[in-house]
Amino acid sequence: MKGSVPYSLQTLEQHDDFVRRHNGPRVQDVEHMLSTIGADSLDDLVNQTVPKKILSDQGLALGGACSEQEALSALKAMADQNIVATSYIGMGYYDTVVPPVILRNVLENPGWYTAYTPYQPEISQGRLEALLNYQQVVTDLTGVDIANASLLDEATAAAEAMSLCKRSNRLKTDKFFVDKNIHPQTLDVLKTRAYHFGYELIIGDAATELVEHEVFGVLVQYPDTTGAITDLQPLIDQAHKQKALICVAADLMSLLLLKSPGEMGADVVLGSAQRFGVPMGFGGPHAAFFAVRDKFKRTMPGRLIGVSVDTKGNAALRMALQTREQHIRRDKATSNICTAQALLANMASFYAVYHGPVRLKQIAQRINRMASIAALGLTQKGIELANDTWFDTLTLNLGDKRDSVYAAAQAKNINLRLMGDDQVGISFDERKTRQDLEMLFDVILGEGHGLSVDTLDAACTADNADCINAEYVRESEYLTHAVFNTYHSETEMLRYLKRLENKDFSLTHGMIPLGSCTMKLNATSEMLPVTWPEFADIHPFAPKEQTIGYRAMIADLETSLEEITGYDAISMQPNSGAQGEYAGLVAISRYHESRGEGHRNICLIPSSAHGTNPASAAMLSQKVVIVECDENGNVDIADFKAKAELHADNLASVMITYPSTHGVFEEAVVELCEITHQFGGQVYMDGANLNAQVGLSKPGKFGSDVSHLNLHKTFCIPHGGGGPGMGPIGVKSHLAPFLSSHVVSAVDDKVEGNSAVSAAPYGSAAILPITWIYIKQMGAEGLKRATELAILNANYIMERLAPHYPVLFKGAQNRVAHECIIDIRQIKVASGITEEDIAKRLMDYGFHAPTMSFPVAGTLMIEPTESESLGELDRFCDAMIAIKQEIDKVQAGGWPADNNPLVNAPHTLRDLTEAWDHPYTQVDAVFPKGVLQTSKYWPTVSRVDNVYGDRNLVCDCPSIDAYR
Repeated sequence: MKGSVPYSLQTLEQHDDFVRRHNGPRVQDVEHMLSTIGADSLDDLVNQTVPKKILSDQGLALGGACSEQEALSALKAMADQNIVATSYIGMGYYDTVVPPVILRNVLENPGWYTAYTPYQPEISQGRLEALLNYQQVVTDLTGVDIANASLLDEATAAAEAMSLCKRSNRLKTDKFFVDKNIHPQTLDVLKTRAYHFGYELIIGDAATELVEHEVFGVLVQYPDTTGAITDLQPLIDQAHKQKALICVAADLMSLLLLKSPGEMGADVVLGSAQRFGVPMGFGGPHAAFFAVRDKFKRTMPGRLIGVSVDTKGNAALRMALQTREQHIRRDKATSNICTAQALLANMASFYAVYHGPVRLKQIAQRINRMASIAALGLTQKGIELANDTWFDTLTLNLGDKRDSVYAAAQAKNINLRLMGDDQVGISFDERKTRQDLEMLFDVILGEGHGLSVDTLDAACTADNADCINAEYVRESEYLTHAVFNTYHSETEMLRYLKRLENKDFSLTHGMIPLGSCTMKLNATSEMLPVTWPEFADIHPFAPKEQTIGYRAMIADLETSLEEITGYDAISMQPNSGAQGEYAGLVAISRYHESRGEGHRNICLIPSSAHGTNPASAAMLSQKVVIVECDENGNVDIADFKAKAELHADNLASVMITYPSTHGVFEEAVVELCEITHQFGGQVYMDGANLNAQVGLSKPGKFGSDVSHLNLHKTFCIPHGGGGPGMGPIGVKSHLAPFLSSHVVSAVDDKVEGNSAVSAAPYGSAAILPITWIYIKQMGAEGLKRATELAILNANYIMERLAPHYPVLFKGAQNRVAHECIIDIRQIKVASGITEEDIAKRLMDYGFHAPTMSFPVAGTLMIEPTESESLGELDRFCDAMIAIKQEIDKVQAGGWPADNNPLVNAPHTLRDLTEAWDHPYTQVDAVFPKGVLQTSKYWPTVSRVDNVYGDRNLVCDCPSIDAYR
């Protein structure tokens, strides 16, 4: 060869640089953007933005970036250490068949998993319809009047039910009765919640002991944790006689065969929709369901999808009532819930749509028949059953054979439920086969038992009267609506899914610039492992020797997050950001009690804080004291110090967001932490804005004691149209002994005996591989570069928009962090155009709106993230500038104030087919400046009437004709 080789092998291998693909701006773009904002370099920008007191002087000790293939290969090696056993453990978690049409087109489809919470209903009609279907499934099967659009898991739903009973009951008692045969993980979470609310749990046999206690509510399991079908009617009657409300934790699949709790008078029915086509995933994410009698609808926690109309009088869906009420009522909120499980609720609803009522009943009947065959065969061979009624679960009295039977099952990769009193439990599900039954007989009875599945099947009575008492056989209809009786071929189902997907705006369409929400790339390589069987098909209470790979991955992720945050320990259990807030405050409360300072109950919170902060403090029975902010949006340190000193004897905690909710790095954060500690409090730092800190500063190093980490924001777990979320917490070493463990399956390295905050030991463990692989693919330098570019992108947008819109808050050197707030209030006064008009008009330009009127009414908060390219940033800025020109035209009288493209936005295809009576052209309406016909996004409904929807609350499926 002549001459030198221009590239090394190392250089040539950089084609697989994930960091370059995760970050939007190219090298030449960065130079242009730095020039635009007047910074010499990214380092210069960071030094102007982040206070020197908190800047890290060392890089992250995480190593270099892996390629996608290297990261996937390393994770696969971990996954291969897991053993996917045949599970009979049950306890609310079951093997299920995810219909491939739903697996591929929903769970694995970025059109579904990258969408945001449907706060802008005009561009969310698809998932709103799916969630409305979910509510219909729940109300039909539970027999109760109204259901929400999902909660986090069954155990936390039970805790919410307990709270609802307390606030809805006039009895003065603080006692809540829990039947002894509920699932143990549910009781564990109830203990945590009840303790901090000051409730007394009475645990016993509800059938015989309830009458002895004055209680505000009762919780029973149906069927109970042993498999027995609880005798509900007398319990419900007795509870109501005592003026107590009664909650039923029900198995949704069983309600296809069992009389619904609502028909018998239950006030609240809750449970998990996991077995409606959602993998076990080592505990989640799964959608809990929650249904109440009509009179409790306005105190029901969580999101509620309702039917309204748009400005043209056409049917349109929206989130109704208390959807965001924690931001309104704050410490008076009914709960701190901010995340639902929309993606998983959608999957469950589609499972019901695809199968329909007939096939669903057949699935339930088959599960029940499998249990009945097992019961008949085992009793014929002398095995005693603890329960004489069942849907899917049998409890076997094995005496001194229990351990040997359990061991024999383990040897065959079969997991039974190990119970007390020489018992094992076996729960059946739709994945079990005849071969599984035969193997089960072999491990319990030994080979050569002589049982025939076919013979036993023939011997079982057709109506299963021997396992379900006649008075509990379901006779009422369900799922009669057309949507559950139409799409039963894969072709029709595929088209239905696609029709709904096409109604929604997601990251597949364009930037979602929501402040405080960090809608960044959810890379395909990060999503792939979620559906690997080694992660998806593991029971959360599987023996630890079967979950070595899972726990190794989680431990490695904890180590990485500790390095990133500067904390000493991580708890993966909280399965949402709000749950993380709660878990962090629980750890603080336990810490104070351990020091004999359990009286500390004052929580200082800035007026700018997320609404979930005061709501979370209220869940710990803490008294919230609001700290004022100065004119620049920073915490007023003088007011803060005065209130910390005033409440020094009782100061428990301070809850701050950093960078602040106003989108700036407050200079006095270190001083704030020092003041808190001086007066005996602990600093809780909300991790919602951690995307501006990773690689630059560590909250655990500059004074914070605990933070929750929004993995669904900073660390790439997708929002899924409103959930899943994941909110693990990081704590300093003195708080580590107070992190939650789990009563069923102790959490590695955590102190046993600390009751749980979520149903599963590691929360929604199935989505943790997303964050693990993101960190590995980015490496130390990549994570830092992502943060720098998030700050650059925000400042670039701020500089481009500042000549047109006032920017509300800036830092000490006129920089914003990773988001900026533009002020619409004076524009509104001058022109009559509101922030909502701008938000809706952005849809015509092909964008989701920024965060509207939070944290300041009359503003828009914009966060571009590091994943958006310069081209997309410019497209957004150009749209906002064009909208300002439209506002100016309205203000100048060029368009009427009540008939212009902004107040009539968004515009739909239907608008073009009707008589046009506007003073602007159809082209102005639907192809405004910069919008190409080839890439036009069409909202499917006109502006939704929110007031009509709340005044005429309808939360079940309307006629199919309403959508035509």
